[in-house]
Amino acid sequence: MSAVQNKVILNVEGMTCANCARGISNALQGMKLEGVNVDFASGEVAYEDSYEIAREVVVGKIEKLGYQVVDKDAQSEKHKHGPSSIEKRFIVSAIFTIPLFFGHVLVSVGLLSHESFIVNPWVQLVLCVPVFLLGMVYFGRSALNSLKSGVPNMDVLITIGSSAAFVYSVAGLFLYSGNEVHNYLFFETAATIITLVLLGNVLEHRSVQQTTTALKDLMKMKEGTTKKVVEEHGHEHIIDITIKSVKEGDILQVNQGDKVPVDGKITKGNVSVDESMLTGESLAIDKGIGERVVGGTILVNGNMRMVAEKVGAETVLSQIIQMVRQAQHEKPAIQKLGDQVSSVFVPVVLGISALTMLLSYFAFGVSLQSSLMNSIAVLVISCPCAMGLATPTAVMVGIGRAAKNGILIKGGNTLEELAKVDKVVFDKTGTLTTGEFKISKIATLNGVSKKEITDILYNAEQHSSHPIAKSIVNELKGRAGEMELEVREEKGMGLYVTTKAGDEYTIGSHKVVESEIKEAHNLYILRNKKLVGYIDLDDEIKPYARETIKLLNAQGRETILLSGDKQERCQELASKLGVKTVYSEQSPEQKLKIISDLSERGKVAMVGDGINDAPALAKATVGISMGDATQVAIASAGVVLLSKGGLKQLYEAFLVSKHTLKTIKQNLFWAFFYNVIAIPIAAVGLLSPMIAALSMAFSDVIVIGNSIRLKVKSLK
Repeated sequence: MSAVQNKVILNVEGMTCANCARGISNALQGMKLEGVNVDFASGEVAYEDSYEIAREVVVGKIEKLGYQVVDKDAQSEKHKHGPSSIEKRFIVSAIFTIPLFFGHVLVSVGLLSHESFIVNPWVQLVLCVPVFLLGMVYFGRSALNSLKSGVPNMDVLITIGSSAAFVYSVAGLFLYSGNEVHNYLFFETAATIITLVLLGNVLEHRSVQQTTTALKDLMKMKEGTTKKVVEEHGHEHIIDITIKSVKEGDILQVNQGDKVPVDGKITKGNVSVDESMLTGESLAIDKGIGERVVGGTILVNGNMRMVAEKVGAETVLSQIIQMVRQAQHEKPAIQKLGDQVSSVFVPVVLGISALTMLLSYFAFGVSLQSSLMNSIAVLVISCPCAMGLATPTAVMVGIGRAAKNGILIKGGNTLEELAKVDKVVFDKTGTLTTGEFKISKIATLNGVSKKEITDILYNAEQHSSHPIAKSIVNELKGRAGEMELEVREEKGMGLYVTTKAGDEYTIGSHKVVESEIKEAHNLYILRNKKLVGYIDLDDEIKPYARETIKLLNAQGRETILLSGDKQERCQELASKLGVKTVYSEQSPEQKLKIISDLSERGKVAMVGDGINDAPALAKATVGISMGDATQVAIASAGVVLLSKGGLKQLYEAFLVSKHTLKTIKQNLFWAFFYNVIAIPIAAVGLLSPMIAALSMAFSDVIVIGNSIRLKVKSLK
């Protein structure tokens, strides 16, 4: 069990289909628990913690329904050392079923006679009983508990089908003798149904495990050991400890090639860090003393010491893992169709099966044996599992693939909405531009040299904390000489500078010059109240901005720039990038109104930095936050792009959402199509129960396999 904030997650064994999950969900909601979400594919039950209802009471309720709450870590460790419980059941069943099945086949093709030992009625009974009892314990108990919960699951169909074949065969064994008895024996059918359904469960279990590999890869990054620096008797020692035992404030030694154990700050050393597993950014990042590092990243060059600042559930990696896990639980709207069908599916199939039996025998004169086999085939071929698996497996893979590439998508519903977005709104600074300014032009007037302007700018702007001032200082470093100046900054106006020679300079916006200046420049320089130069600045465009806008436009999505900046700058930027629509000089309230108006005309994604754009991000159909993974960004946006080159990830996020939705639709089509076609075929007697069981098992595998394909398929 794990809990983050007030969310509790229990790991439950024994759920086999969507109706199992629905039964547990109904039971927990009946206890007045909030936020109940049951995912049979991952075996996890989530609910909001209630201080009025203890965890033990919730566990007891689930176990009364016939399921088992287990410890995930212990469960994983157990599976490492041998086959899972479902695999053991299948192996035992197969040992007894194989001679039964092949004995039946060999007699059917004339290679064995009815007098052969392997097809002796009593031998068949002895071989069938262990399989039947095992099936009743596994499927029968689940079926009974699902009936108690009011939501019959697919195990009801399997139990009735195999029991009917077994009871009919036992009755035939005692009522008939000689060769005639073989006309009433279907022990191989009862055993084969159970064994093949168990085989399907094994394949399904293994396939579902593959859908969660992205989450497992992230969790592995939290495991392992690290080196802790301890001081004893005035001497330093380095000891190995597990990452789980690191405490806040510990001093850790991390060497080249090591994994950064937890979040913290570098206290010694200069290093290059590969953060690709968290951000998708392929280039290593150089970091030095005082800079922060994130747990799970890799030191590719250099050695360092760091102080642990965030450990356990507080680390960025742990929060990402929890976000991904919760996102995989959230159901998209498209799943509601499958859930609604699954909830009424089992009772409908039971009705069709009974009708098949009655009509075949009484209306069409089909023999009792054939009528029973047709009825059993209908029960066995029906597969609500495939419908239940169609959506969650695709969502798991889609969100997992995105997470491995530094894209956090908060849930299946966000994934679905993102795929339907037709308008993408961008903030300007921090989203399309870096917020770093580059000097595009330095102009001099009235005989003043460029060096004089450069020297004054470099030395004066060091006294300002304005972002533009910092950018100018960084760009002119190494190109200007040092000067002693007296500098006074007046907010909203500019800098007032006095040199040792007594000259007075003013550096500021258009407010510091006479009103007759018509041209718009970013900064003006006055010497002794006379204009001697001006500077034009360009806000640096982010990497991949042009390519991303071009690709979104090519997809038919309308691209929109929404900014508080001046109209001229916004129009210039839009022209450079190919953005179709521009809203400039907008206040936060006006931004909200525009997002609201756009949302009434379609699905809108708002892309911002997650801090000053938080209200607009929340208002949009899907809010997308750029870079740095601040808490505000994570809280306000449905999608968080962790890489500093986030615009490249933006297009990939759209592709992942599009292909995940496409995969879900393919899965649901297959699941519905399969049942619509297969049930009538079974009802008219063209499908034996054994072939039906095999078909049912592989229908699940096909749906899961299509979802797993999303992990590796090329996204276009």
